Amino acid sequence: MRQRIADYALLGDCHSAALVGRDGSIDWACFPRFDSASVFCRILDARRGGSFRVGPEGDFPSSRRYLDDTNVLVTTFTTPTGVLEVTDCMPVRTRGAQGPRLGSRHSLLRRLRCTTGEVDARVVVAPRFEYGAFVPRIRLTSPQTAELVGGADALWVTATRPLIAHEDSLRARWHLRAGDEAWVEAAWTPSLIERTPQEMPDLAALRGRLEDTVAFWREWISHCAYEGDYAHAVRRSALVLKALSYAPSGAIVAAPTTSLPEEPGGVRNWDYRYTWLRDTTLTLISLMLLGYQTETLAFQRWLARTSAGRPEDVQIMYSIRGHRLLPEVELPHLDGHQGSRPVRIGNGAVKQLQLDVFGELLEGSWLFAKMGGSLSPGHWDFLRGLVEEVCQRWRQPDQGLWEIRDESRHFLHSKLLCWVALDRALRIARARRFPAPVGRWSRERALLREYLLREGSRLGWFSQSVGSQRADASVLQLPALGFLPSGHPLVERTVQVVREQLERGRLLFRYHAPDGLRGGEGTFLLCSFWMHDVLVHSGRAEEAEELLRYLLSLANDVGLYAEESVPDTGEARGNFPQAFTHMALVASCAQLSAGRRFQLPRPGAYDYADFALTYHLGRRSMFMSHFAWEAAH
Repeated sequence: MRQRIADYALLGDCHSAALVGRDGSIDWACFPRFDSASVFCRILDARRGGSFRVGPEGDFPSSRRYLDDTNVLVTTFTTPTGVLEVTDCMPVRTRGAQGPRLGSRHSLLRRLRCTTGEVDARVVVAPRFEYGAFVPRIRLTSPQTAELVGGADALWVTATRPLIAHEDSLRARWHLRAGDEAWVEAAWTPSLIERTPQEMPDLAALRGRLEDTVAFWREWISHCAYEGDYAHAVRRSALVLKALSYAPSGAIVAAPTTSLPEEPGGVRNWDYRYTWLRDTTLTLISLMLLGYQTETLAFQRWLARTSAGRPEDVQIMYSIRGHRLLPEVELPHLDGHQGSRPVRIGNGAVKQLQLDVFGELLEGSWLFAKMGGSLSPGHWDFLRGLVEEVCQRWRQPDQGLWEIRDESRHFLHSKLLCWVALDRALRIARARRFPAPVGRWSRERALLREYLLREGSRLGWFSQSVGSQRADASVLQLPALGFLPSGHPLVERTVQVVREQLERGRLLFRYHAPDGLRGGEGTFLLCSFWMHDVLVHSGRAEEAEELLRYLLSLANDVGLYAEESVPDTGEARGNFPQAFTHMALVASCAQLSAGRRFQLPRPGAYDYADFALTYHLGRRSMFMSHFAWEAAH
């Protein structure tokens, strides 16, 4: 059965991730990290990729759900003779280890349980290490344990019932009656490590691993402070975002997959298993809206170590362990998802100039400070260096947040975020009385504002870039980041043009403009959430909620989103699940809830995230004093 992108569910342990299809097949998994070579990648090549299939003998309908408040998946298969329930997780190590020290067992744990009647269950473990490059050696080490080894990798499989070794896979067929259980775990190690059957986990250990993993996720989500509308979708997105975090460093990946296409058969297939400073900052802002600080502190530590050196050397993205070199390589032996070639690992955008990153980091720092977070003198020195880079570079063209692979341009979104960098730095300096060249920064901020208003709106609305006549959904951030009021005529006309040029079936494309690549893409879900936020803050709450409900309906059966969607069908496109989309869902639900329950500020320019953060953290007095300060200055 060919699986679509939306047919998958996520498993994660805050170190790596796996995707499980509706048929019970794990078709994507990397060990020991998100950006490691894959062990299973059938999602990218049905013949060569390898998979870990558990389910009934034959193809039967299934339904799925996550155990409440966890990333533990339950898939239920209904057959003519009985019902089989498969519970899947990636076990975590929790005893004596929390936060950044959370450990991983680098394994996939699967429990099969017959709940009704009787079922013949099938297990097929067929890894293909290093992105499907070869078939490993497979041998039994006991009737219920096996070693699958080759190259740098090994999988150690433990089951509670007998296994059979084949040349290309490890297999089993188990007859289960109502009340029967069977367990199977595949654990990764470097190939040089050897294990004896006595070192493999027994039934009690496997049960304990599942219990510990359920307890970990429920303990983490119990700290979610969100009490607004659509709480179920918000909590699911929060769990996804946490699963996309790398516990040892605090980094967050944009998505756990590579090369899932933006267009079937197309070339827009990218590796998203890295940490973009922009994506991570926006994700952390969403987690802050939910009351989480630990993840922000962990990322700050990661950023301080990773970016150590000159501010001018800061990159737009890094590996989750801080590596700066991410060479982009094509894998010609893989067919790609739905024949979409090339399959790529690494990402050549790493060395692009994207000026918006500076503003995203300053915005995140400002909101973190308002949340009560501590900014050390050393961190302020780093932020000051970033602001000085903005002063030097904002007049340059860049590749923009969409990472075009074409000649650079003067993107308005990039200039806007440079203005944000200066504006938030000035706020931090004044609020915390940090040393700063306030006068010079204020003059640069004024020059940037004048430039945006003069050069960006020559058409009577804000276009994609200076001199362009094309719309770009990123300019919806102009009111969201407090540059102009939502009701300003330029903003209203811009929203109108964006919808005229880019909207299709209530969803928005990012842009329709040359970007150096052939082919097309789906509508970009983040942009439609941005539109929702503008509608909320323009006083059009009913229209905004109608859009939000439609966006929520585009999630798959277990609440997950890809990067893009086909407007007419809702079909998922791009890497999956996508942090950008889940981050935006959290922020938009928070905006709508805050706008309903807390009177919007009087007409004027203000930061949407600041507004929502203040409401959801119950800081009305601080929020109102902030606006009083803004009015006076």
